[in-house]
Amino acid sequence: MKLNSLGLDPSKTKDLADQLNDLLANFQIYYQNLRGIHWNIKGKNFFDLHVKFEELYTDANAKVDEIAERVLTLGETPLHTFEDYSSVAKVPVGKNISKDENAVELIVNSLTELLQIERSILHSAGDAEDEGTAAMMSDFISQQEKTVWMMNAWLGKSI
Repeated sequence: MKLNSLGLDPSKTKDLADQLNDLLANFQIYYQNLRGIHWNIKGKNFFDLHVKFEELYTDANAKVDEIAERVLTLGETPLHTFEDYSSVAKVPVGKNISKDENAVELIVNSLTELLQIERSILHSAGDAEDEGTAAMMSDFISQQEKTVWMMNAWLGKSI
């Protein structure tokens, strides 16, 4: 088997890039959801949540860039149109959400979907011996698990 310049099997990196593009599409929807709830949140928790949602969308924006650059590193082209994103994404779309509990529930539901995708990529990256992708997924997973815990705590729910 001929390896690419990263020392990886090209057929496995193609599959990983496809999975990363799926994650990219879902992250873009998540990012847009965060922007929307940041702009539209109302009520007594406005000040705290407005700041928290900005923190989350800033982080999501950075992750979008990391994912796209990993796709490029693996020799493929990242998805980059909203048409592509909406046709691939499984993350729920939140429209006109202004109530605090609904906004936080949207975050939990979105992160739950992202975590499933990331765990699948982590497994595939291990099979492909792709430490770069595996490390990125491991970092994303640990950060997002903490966010899910915190959001559930805010909602008064357990994991």
